[in-house]
Amino acid sequence: MPRYRYEAVDAAGEVVRDELDAATLDAAVARLRDQGLLPLTVNEAKSGFLSGGFGQPLFSKRRALSRKTIALLTQQLASLLHAGMPLDRALTILIGVTEDEQAKPVLERVQEKVRGGSSLADALEVQGVFSRFYLNMVRAGEAGGALDVVLKRLTEFLERSQALRETVTSALIYPIILLSVSALSVIILLTFVVPQFQRLFADAGKALPLATQIVIAVGDGFRYYWWVGAILFVLLSAIARRQLSQPESRARWDDRFLRLPLFGDLIAKVETARLSRTLGTLLGNGVSMLNALTIVRETLSNQVLAGALGEVAEHVKTGRGLADPLLEAGRFPKLAVQMIRVGEETGQLQEMLLQVADTYDGEVQTAVKRLLTLLEPALILGLGVIIAGIIMSILVAILSLNDLAF
Repeated sequence: MPRYRYEAVDAAGEVVRDELDAATLDAAVARLRDQGLLPLTVNEAKSGFLSGGFGQPLFSKRRALSRKTIALLTQQLASLLHAGMPLDRALTILIGVTEDEQAKPVLERVQEKVRGGSSLADALEVQGVFSRFYLNMVRAGEAGGALDVVLKRLTEFLERSQALRETVTSALIYPIILLSVSALSVIILLTFVVPQFQRLFADAGKALPLATQIVIAVGDGFRYYWWVGAILFVLLSAIARRQLSQPESRARWDDRFLRLPLFGDLIAKVETARLSRTLGTLLGNGVSMLNALTIVRETLSNQVLAGALGEVAEHVKTGRGLADPLLEAGRFPKLAVQMIRVGEETGQLQEMLLQVADTYDGEVQTAVKRLLTLLEPALILGLGVIIAGIIMSILVAILSLNDLAF
């Protein structure tokens, strides 16, 4: 039977760390609750010589406060507040149980501000770690007296966003590895293998075929002028960074990205899902439409879509609904706009926005899988063509030398 390590809070508010045997993770959580404990973390126990006491790694690495850490802290704080604990006591428990070296000092500073009379949202804002969306959600929860409920919704939002990000990242790992191996194979061929034949061709004193000359020239370029490529790469990276840091240039590039075949549609879907989920979550927690649109605009990565949303907000200020200005902007998927229109007409805009987000999250995952299905064989075929071209250029030269010998 699997063994689980857990951290939980007892009726006295003390943190309890121990292990228990259970058939499944859910069964372990149920047993803890039956014992009157409030589970904070429950994980399967793993042993090994790289693990120290209580499952901690012997070698730890300092890291920044990640999205995953923020989501975990939010979920734990929501659980503690839902159990009826005061905010100060809940923060004390979080400081005691967190294992993140960066999170602990942040929580300590937040607790100090809260004890000084600040609201939780104001205390979080001073840290410079949390997004405006996160802060406004917390502020709305405090104003409505339902902070635990809002934190739970925040946790769901962060987990969904993280899941989509991890899905895309995981799907890209294999193509990136394949592309890296392909590039490395070609460089090795050009810089180590081709020069061996180059000496043979030089001794023969015969003019080489054009294809062979091109391959040898490329190989010499990699061997003797690699530093030129490195300088060009640094210069182009600096120019690209400067271009993307300027609003007008960034907008032009974002517009070009939206017009790309396949990728442009994928970018629009990703941004639509982000817009819909963020806006639906904010509206569901009492944030006004105009404030919510302002916050959502800051969460969008594509400046063209962000600018279009700013124009939509101006129309909303005049008393218009959301669907018509979105349609007139001409930048957002028509299906999403029509679903939003239905939500407005039925008085269920918040629920429909979240439905739009779920729909486009699914479409993004499907689109990424399809693109990778096309990309992987294309990379393999491209690598095969390049390597075959190099080998054929060498064989042609060798055959020409044999003709000379006869």
